[in-house]
Amino acid sequence: MAADLTLLVPAFRPRLETLLANCRARGVEMRPYMGLRTPLEQARLWRQSRSREQIDAKVAQLRAAGATYLADCIVNVGPQNGDPVTNAVPGLSWHQWGEAADCFWVVKGSAEWSTKRLVNGLNGYRVMAEEAKRLGLDPGGLWRKFPDWPHVQLRPEPSPLGRMSLKDISEEMKRRFKR
Repeated sequence: MAADLTLLVPAFRPRLETLLANCRARGVEMRPYMGLRTPLEQARLWRQSRSREQIDAKVAQLRAAGATYLADCIVNVGPQNGDPVTNAVPGLSWHQWGEAADCFWVVKGSAEWSTKRLVNGLNGYRVMAEEAKRLGLDPGGLWRKFPDWPHVQLRPEPSPLGRMSLKDISEEMKRRFKR
C-alpha cells in the first residue's frame, strides 16, 4: 500500500519528497504507506490496546469539551485489537491535517521494521530521522515519549491543541471528513 502524497498539504509534500530523495542518496529506500488519515482510521488505531474504561473516559472528556464528532468517531469504530501505535485521538494527529506521513524501510524488496538492523552500516529509520531533522521536519523516532520511527511530520507541535480548542478541532474534522 502506498500513500497518496497528493493529499498532503503543499508545505509538507515537497519536503517529504526531498526527504525520500535524500534517504535514497544515502542508499536507503523509505516508502510512504500512510499520509492523510481520516478521523475514523485514527480512532481505530487509538482504540487498539485501550481498555473499556480508558475509552469511556476519553469519550466523556471529548463530549464535555464539545468535541462530539471526535467522540463519535471513537465510539463508532467499535472494539479494536492490536499493539499500541498512537496516543493521538482523532483530530489530534497531524495525519488528519495532511501534515504527517508514515514510511517503511525497503530492504531487498521487502518491508523492514527493525530500528536496530543495519544494512551497509545504516538503519533506514535512523537515516530518515537524521535527514528529516536536517530539513526542519519532526521525526517521530526522536520523540522522547512514545518514539514512532516510521513517522515524520511538518510541525514540531505534538498536536493542533496549542492552536485550536477540542471543539474547534472537532468541527473542522467534521467539515473535512463527514460525508
